[in-house]
Amino acid sequence: MAQWGNLRLEKTEVIPLFPSFLWQTELKTDVYRALNKKVREALVELMADKPPLAPGAMFQTEQSLHQREEFRPLTDFIHTTVGEVLDHLKVTRQSHRLSACWANVGAPGSSHKAHLHPNNFLSGVYYVQAGEGARAICFYDPRPQIGVISPHTKKPNLATATEVHVPVSEGMLVIFPAWLQHRVDKNNSDAARISVSFNAVFDPLPTGGEDTAPGLRLVEE
Repeated sequence: MAQWGNLRLEKTEVIPLFPSFLWQTELKTDVYRALNKKVREALVELMADKPPLAPGAMFQTEQSLHQREEFRPLTDFIHTTVGEVLDHLKVTRQSHRLSACWANVGAPGSSHKAHLHPNNFLSGVYYVQAGEGARAICFYDPRPQIGVISPHTKKPNLATATEVHVPVSEGMLVIFPAWLQHRVDKNNSDAARISVSFNAVFDPLPTGGEDTAPGLRLVEE
């Protein structure tokens, strides 16, 4: 029992309401090295008729890589992990699928401005090549009320941060809600940053006329 002044407190707890989640999965070194080698080789073929990337430039492939056989080992891994995330979220569904999948090749000096992925439930990115100085993705606090006041803090923490820089590495898969705004800062490494992004949905999608996400009661009546 806690003591505060002349009062005795029975219990104190912090309850996280409406959390924004981030799902990270890392492949074993020998697995991702072999996988990433195949992805880079496939991208070399896709970019064969493209001019070399200028400093600060970024190339994005078509969004149908999940339909190409040469990317199947990676997209199968992504598809399986998306299923694990949906299970964790207790999402009722008959099936799930990737709605888009594309590669990003960013030359040194390149960046990607803040954006989100409409008309999808989950989004994510797998890192094929990320050198020192190109190993982070930044997410913004989605709550509009957070800007009412921004206090100074003794130490940065998740409870008061308005954006979070998440460290990443080669062989890492990051999955997040498609509505969560994010950006990629400048590539300060001396090599291209290569990643594969994707969107995912589940079937059947809910209609607007039914209450699919009722409120959650934390207190028993």
